[in-house]
Amino acid sequence: MKGYLTTITLAVFTLSMSSCFLNKGKKSKGLPDDGMLHGVAPTARPSMTIPPNMVYIPPGTFHMGPSDEDISFNYTNRNRSMSIPGFWMDATEITNDQYRQYVNWVRDSLTYKILFGGGINKEDDTSAVDWKKMKTVKYDKATIEKLNELNLAPDNRLFGRNEIDPGKLKYKVEYFNLAEAAKRENADRPRKDFIVKYDEKVYPDTLVWIRDFSYSYNEPMTKRYFAHPSYGKYPVVGVTWKQAVAFCHWRTHIQNAKFEQKKIAVDGDYRLPSEAEWEYAARGGRTNSMYPWGNYYLRNKKGCLLANFKPGRGNYPEDGGFYTVKADAYWANDYGLYNMSGNVAEWTGSYFYEGSYNFMSDLSPDVRIEAADSDLPRMKRKVVRGGSWKDIAYYLQVSTRNYEYQDTAKSYIGFRCVIDLAPKSKR
Repeated sequence: MKGYLTTITLAVFTLSMSSCFLNKGKKSKGLPDDGMLHGVAPTARPSMTIPPNMVYIPPGTFHMGPSDEDISFNYTNRNRSMSIPGFWMDATEITNDQYRQYVNWVRDSLTYKILFGGGINKEDDTSAVDWKKMKTVKYDKATIEKLNELNLAPDNRLFGRNEIDPGKLKYKVEYFNLAEAAKRENADRPRKDFIVKYDEKVYPDTLVWIRDFSYSYNEPMTKRYFAHPSYGKYPVVGVTWKQAVAFCHWRTHIQNAKFEQKKIAVDGDYRLPSEAEWEYAARGGRTNSMYPWGNYYLRNKKGCLLANFKPGRGNYPEDGGFYTVKADAYWANDYGLYNMSGNVAEWTGSYFYEGSYNFMSDLSPDVRIEAADSDLPRMKRKVVRGGSWKDIAYYLQVSTRNYEYQDTAKSYIGFRCVIDLAPKSKR
């Protein structure tokens, strides 16, 4: 393999060389033709602006690990000093409305693919929607029959209602596996060997509200939580780790596609935070604090609870929310991040291994495994942080580690994204 960056910059390099030949014998603008080394900057493009609802987490060093006694004596998070580079993070968990934009985009792109691209089963990428073409569509009987390809089969319908089959809404994830390409033994392999493509379902599992709690009546949440506009600003749940990763890829894809049209420089990709980044951001600069708001209490001096969790022996509504609450409820930490403790626990990109603190680097630490569906369950454990509306206070501590399997969805796990942007992008 000739290198990932080499391929990307080849076109720019060729263009630069062509310009040199075209201007042979002439002095290049701004570059002295004196035979000396002056350097050539990349093609000038305006930098992207910061995405809305994101805050900057400055680089720094912190003590990762328990700020209080390890009450379970697991010794899975020994205290260590870690250094983290700067990054941008969503101020809130991804909400139902934000996730619905993703679902609707996939629905519309598949509709476009049916009408103009040969059907949803055609082996090519998920298409972006060309709205100019879509506006010309006449929804006559023939068009509606075509779109039935997306709908439930007749024997799966209630009262004959013609509804979209959520199982058919899939996003085609496509990315370059840098970790594999970086291995020395893969140096001479062709670039195509490291391009990963797969389909991932996008619709959240709304049945988690019933499945997660035995002998408990939660059917109204199953029917309404993702569908009703009243919950639009609440954090999305019922999303697996794999679905959260696919969302990050989609968010990167639609951003980059729009920026390329406007000739704006693309500076970074959305992703899930590592567990070290998550803990560093959750602490908000309070190195030895148990919670995002500090030590040691769950109430302020007025007696108000500071997060959405399970107070006492189960007085769920005491904190102001019976299940989840709005994603920007309560007070933000010193970095401007809401609900880093409580409301919903959050997926990170890291693999859960009990002894990882003993060997991972102290420079932007992370342990990742891209587990296949056929791998053992132990290989599919992903770190979950922050605690949720149904958890006791111990799980709200910023250092508490927990895990869930990457193909499992829960009614109390959501996520937020981070993006690595160049320092010049900071406004």
